[in-house]
Amino acid sequence: MADSPRIISVTGSGSAEAAPDLLTLSIGVECRRENVGTAYGDAGKASAAITTALREHGVGSPDITTSGLNVRAEVNWQEGRGQTVSGYLASSVLSVRIRELAGSSEIIAAAIAAGGNDVRLNGLELGFADPSTVLSRAREAAWQDALTTAQHFASLAGVELGKAVSITQQAGFQAPVPVAKMQRAVSAEPLTVEAGESSVSATVGVVWELIA
Repeated sequence: MADSPRIISVTGSGSAEAAPDLLTLSIGVECRRENVGTAYGDAGKASAAITTALREHGVGSPDITTSGLNVRAEVNWQEGRGQTVSGYLASSVLSVRIRELAGSSEIIAAAIAAGGNDVRLNGLELGFADPSTVLSRAREAAWQDALTTAQHFASLAGVELGKAVSITQQAGFQAPVPVAKMQRAVSAEPLTVEAGESSVSATVGVVWELIA
């Protein structure tokens, strides 16, 4: 019976950074009114005004998506009367992709101005429209990390690495981008958005043969 080949299994990880080129913005609309029809209608008007402002500032229709729509009664508890309806809340959420980061502050300000007091800015996320290039660099770093580790262990064992017989990859991910640099400018000027750099990570598992 032939001896099983000697192998070494190593996991390597690596990351790469680049300036993000895509901003994903979540804009909410909330309208509280006494009448359900008024709440729903005003929410629709505010949402339409926001989308119009976004398009006027160069955001394409494929980059504007309605991701939430809700209408509900708001109730209060009153002694002796139980639950009573105090009004109605209509809400919706727009997910907006902004590809021109240089003008993102003005785009956000225009959207908020269009929505008025019913608009809610839920947050934003910075990332990549096409992460393939930075992900390739992260994979290369992960491979080099695995190779360096395997060579070190082989040297300690007094053997050499042979060919790679198995490679497995875990999906890369984009690390959270701190957006603490959203700062309030003076007077009524829009908040400034500083993109900084975003990091993408990759992990690879490699199995090598060992040669005596």
